[in-house]
Amino acid sequence: MPNREFVRAARVMNGLSAGLEKRILLWLAKRMPAAIGSDHLTALGFAAMIGTGLCYWLARSHRLALIGVVVCLAVNWFGDSLDGTVARVRRQERPRYGFYVDHTLDMFGSLFLLGGLALSGFMTPLIALGLLVSYLMLTTEVYLATYCLASFRLSFFKVGPTELRILLAIGTLVLLVAPTVSVFGARCLLFDVGGVVAMIGIGVALLTATIAHTIDLYRAEPLRRGGRERLPCETEQRGPTSGRFRSRPWQREMEEPARNLPDGGLREKAPTRFARE
Repeated sequence: MPNREFVRAARVMNGLSAGLEKRILLWLAKRMPAAIGSDHLTALGFAAMIGTGLCYWLARSHRLALIGVVVCLAVNWFGDSLDGTVARVRRQERPRYGFYVDHTLDMFGSLFLLGGLALSGFMTPLIALGLLVSYLMLTTEVYLATYCLASFRLSFFKVGPTELRILLAIGTLVLLVAPTVSVFGARCLLFDVGGVVAMIGIGVALLTATIAHTIDLYRAEPLRRGGRERLPCETEQRGPTSGRFRSRPWQREMEEPARNLPDGGLREKAPTRFARE
């Protein structure tokens, strides 16, 4: 793996509970037993998300399994939110490893969660699929912005992962007594209505973020006027014909025979212009 300097992205977290949550996480991290590391907490959070999907699936035949959903959401918050805080408090940060593993598991976790909802009977499978696709589209934009702008946005419109867990837990408890609602005189599944509202919110967040980040990047890299600027390595030479052509050093390296090789073959050296590091 090439040894490159890693640019840390600024975390943008402005959810309604962000301030209180940060204080709680710091308090817990400082009192966490030394035998429990950030990897253990990450695994716990992922296992809890799998449990959430399984509990939704079981709730199709055993309604009380919805209580297990709420418990698993709480455990997921504990593991998924605390792992990075523990690493930072102990000065054991692994930013590239942590970012990759954490958000890859989040991707699979969302699949288990919405897959369980689709099989539960409390949400129409097509709406669950649409919600999954829209969520993955938003996270893709977030990760691209993290790479291009060094800004990792964790919340939109004051709603972040913790607020989403709270809303999902409240809605799950409501399912115990009222799994359907009346919309314009028609009975609809409660989570179908919630899923449509969530997709609209995600779509608005995705659209606004895409426009804002595109403008930011366009201003950071304005289009050059008058065509492409000639690179220093490019020189103009008179060819065998009356026309002119640009001869580049990397082209000459590719075309020049290797004088010291017995077989007279071409150089095996990679083009210097395309050498990465």
